[in-house]
Amino acid sequence: MTDVLRGKWALISGASSGLGADFARQLAAMGVNVVLVARREDRLQAVAAEVRQTYGVQAEVIALDLSQEGAPQRLHDRLTAAGRSIDVLINNAGFGLYGRFTELDWAREHEMLQIDITALVHMTRLFAADMVARKSGYILQVSSIGAFTPSPLYASYSAAKSFVLHFSEAINYELRGTGVSVTTTCPGPAETEFLAVAGQDQTWYQRLTMMKSPDVVRISLNAMLRRKGSIVPGLMNAFSAWSFRLLPRRLSTALAERTMRSN
Repeated sequence: MTDVLRGKWALISGASSGLGADFARQLAAMGVNVVLVARREDRLQAVAAEVRQTYGVQAEVIALDLSQEGAPQRLHDRLTAAGRSIDVLINNAGFGLYGRFTELDWAREHEMLQIDITALVHMTRLFAADMVARKSGYILQVSSIGAFTPSPLYASYSAAKSFVLHFSEAINYELRGTGVSVTTTCPGPAETEFLAVAGQDQTWYQRLTMMKSPDVVRISLNAMLRRKGSIVPGLMNAFSAWSFRLLPRRLSTALAERTMRSN
């Protein structure tokens, strides 16, 4: 199944570390050429050099802040002008903020929402249209297990990821018969920079359910290649997501707060 993408191009946002860098490595191992997008050019260059040397694929770097107004359009225009057709879009860029909503810095909160929601929707719109015109393509959206319940202390982040899940499942349904699919992956805690960026100390729940980044990426890409609508990597995470749907909303919210509380 992986040979279907050999020689094609994937665009990966948030590719400078964590899941994004592992998406680049695993796609490159399939023979896929990669366009790597993030803010930290030095880290992007390091990932690009690694996949070129290890897997012999082409790797291009575009340093770009997707939270800035019009950034997805500028990225799309640049790739179009270069004649680069994107066959796989990995919307991985994003981050979370931990803490009480009224105490979080609004500028940082706004930046998070711009990347986690607005940029993702715009990127999906731009590249999905190209794929539909070619009658072929894969889109993988990175959501979170937090999408399945309100999550105090990650209120805006989990709400944003819920938006990503519902938006993406709806678009996947709309695209039936076009040759284009949208898969949403909803990971639990993973060994990335997420907690450090969010400003949270690791909790007992996160230690218990923590997955290795390459495992999350492998499961997610397999689901994408099978054109599944959504996936929750990890058996314990999948059970938690299923359980949340059965509980009264108030109880699931209280449980989410308890599992996210650092002390």
